[in-house]
Amino acid sequence: MTTSDNENTPPRISINLDDIKGHEGDSSPGGGTPKSSTGWDGKLRLEKKLELVNPEALSDPEYSDEEQVLSGETIEADEDLLDDYPLDTEEIDCVHARVSSVPLLRLERFTAVARLCLRQNTITEIEGFSCLAATLKELDLYDNLIAHIRGLDDLTNLTSLDLSFNKIKHIKKVNHLTNLTDIYFVQNKIGKIENLEGLTKLRNLELAANRIREIENLETLTGLEELWLGKNKITQISNIDSLQNLKILSIQSNRIRGITGLDNLPHLEELYISHNALTSLSGLEKVMGLRVLDVSNNQITSIKGLKHLEDLEEVWASYNQIGDIAEIEEELKERKKLNTVYFEGNPLQLRNPTLYRNKVRLTLPQVMQIDATFVRVS
Repeated sequence: MTTSDNENTPPRISINLDDIKGHEGDSSPGGGTPKSSTGWDGKLRLEKKLELVNPEALSDPEYSDEEQVLSGETIEADEDLLDDYPLDTEEIDCVHARVSSVPLLRLERFTAVARLCLRQNTITEIEGFSCLAATLKELDLYDNLIAHIRGLDDLTNLTSLDLSFNKIKHIKKVNHLTNLTDIYFVQNKIGKIENLEGLTKLRNLELAANRIREIENLETLTGLEELWLGKNKITQISNIDSLQNLKILSIQSNRIRGITGLDNLPHLEELYISHNALTSLSGLEKVMGLRVLDVSNNQITSIKGLKHLEDLEEVWASYNQIGDIAEIEEELKERKKLNTVYFEGNPLQLRNPTLYRNKVRLTLPQVMQIDATFVRVS
């Protein structure tokens, strides 16, 4: 070992194979090595003290062990990454494989791909997919480095497109994909809902965790059943009257002060509006088919407004300002389908945490779950 003026090299540790216990099948308690159902799991148990080969590295800031330095290696794009797939495969999953260039995957050799998943790679451009246009129905580009939507012109058979966790600022060049039923834009940098006209078959639109301030431009999405808008900057529920088939609306973690705009949604079944600035449940008068209501983490003082909702199955109202057990009985006792309620973190629970759950159970005997506790089995 030599000393030089190069950068520091970390200390090296020498392990004698005689120090390793259990490697040859020792099954004694405490002495054997854990094994999974498939055998060796790679966990070595070291019982002797480790010996430092180069102790001078700890005291000499200029120490460098040049003999142990390995030359750098550049990993090129793996053009053979998909060679194990049969050419008539219908599904390709290439997740977290350091793919940066789709053309280098040579997708043109595959004749029947219906689902292509390229999650968690370093793709910056949507390109190289046109050769799959005749068969491709699901394209998943979740968690890449894509900043612009383009390169989808020929993929008119797509039914599902996932561009979540990218760097997209504008929704563009997707409204010709008229067979889409599901589209995902979660966790991008989108500031406006736009350019979705004509997607009449769309059933599910995911726009959570963006920078949207207003619900708009959804008029033509008449088939939409699920709309996910959580973690944006929306201040009001509006412009959704045309969504006559909407069943699920998620608008959690926004800046909403009141429940509005739901009067003309006859099929709405689930409303998720936690982590906002609500003070009451006014606005649910005409949502007769509601089954699930999540209003947790608001400033609601009263649950008045639920008595008429005969299909209610779940009410999540934790961490509000609800304190009246008599009001809960009045609003919810006759809701025969109700099976789950959450009231923890309210004055109702905080005033007497020991008796709280038993009080709710006696007040709502039909309920099977109170907070995270099952109190009755069906």
